Amino acid sequence: MPTPEEPINLVLEHLRAIRSDISGLKEDMQNIKVRMTGVEEGLAAANRRLDRLDNRLVRIEQRLDLVEV
Repeated sequence: MPTPEEPINLVLEHLRAIRSDISGLKEDMQNIKVRMTGVEEGLAAANRRLDRLDNRLVRIEQRLDLVEV
């Protein structure tokens, strides 16, 4: 016959497992945030390079009279 303490221990055991899972999720989210920041920075750098290339292309087209100023 189970003692009155066993259900409490079972609940505590489940709560501890949930806490452990949440702790793991927190670590995973932190890693994802760090990686996402890197992706965003890389994308911003690529966009800056494309903007500079676009500006250069416009200047070249203007010098060659390929577009109206």
